[in-house]
Amino acid sequence: MSADFLDLSIRELSRNFGRRRALSRVSLDCRAGEIVGLLGPNGAGKSTLLAILSTLAAASSGSVLYGGRTAREIGAPLRSRIGVLSHDLHLYSELTALENLIFFGRLYGVANARTVAADALRRARLEDRGGDVVSGFSRGMRQRLALERALLHSPRLLLLDEPFTGLDDASTMALIERLRELRSAGCIILAATHDLDVGEAVFDRAVILHEGRLIAREADVRDLRKRYQDRLQAGAAS
Repeated sequence: MSADFLDLSIRELSRNFGRRRALSRVSLDCRAGEIVGLLGPNGAGKSTLLAILSTLAAASSGSVLYGGRTAREIGAPLRSRIGVLSHDLHLYSELTALENLIFFGRLYGVANARTVAADALRRARLEDRGGDVVSGFSRGMRQRLALERALLHSPRLLLLDEPFTGLDDASTMALIERLRELRSAGCIILAATHDLDVGEAVFDRAVILHEGRLIAREADVRDLRKRYQDRLQAGAAS
């Protein structure tokens, strides 16, 4: 049975850390070919939600359905359909950029890992730095490389935690175009960010978390900063 899926359903998802509730009964539906923004202040639960969706953390209650099936029902092949870019970029600083991509490509079971890695370097605009060790890269260069690392196996679901951190304007625009390409290719993309101006340019819709609760759904991302501030103020007062 295929591990692929075209929709993602989050149902009444909660996660507790001792007495602290990081997520409280969050529900959300996503589908192939859209970019959904996860907004909220630090500690709102965004990273916890992404960790659960990636199968790297377990929920305390509720469920996540990947095309109508749970992670347990799909099994280990599910991870071949998920790509993750977190705060930890998961790059080996002592290896070159190309060596990193080849290593992860083989880890993901990608056929022709060297060819795929070379293509990924070009997409990251690092083809002239492929032989350089990553320890000498700027944060923005590492960020671009890590994104392509997360895409080597052509995942259906892409989970991004602050993907625009450390990027200059040119790199930010290149990332926006890359995300639009992935959306057109049928990717489900969830991106947590504090950069609301960039979010307005790339999100199809957004949801806002506050203290673990989903307090707003924004189908219209125009004037996103004002919408965010208004919803957050209302959520904090409730």
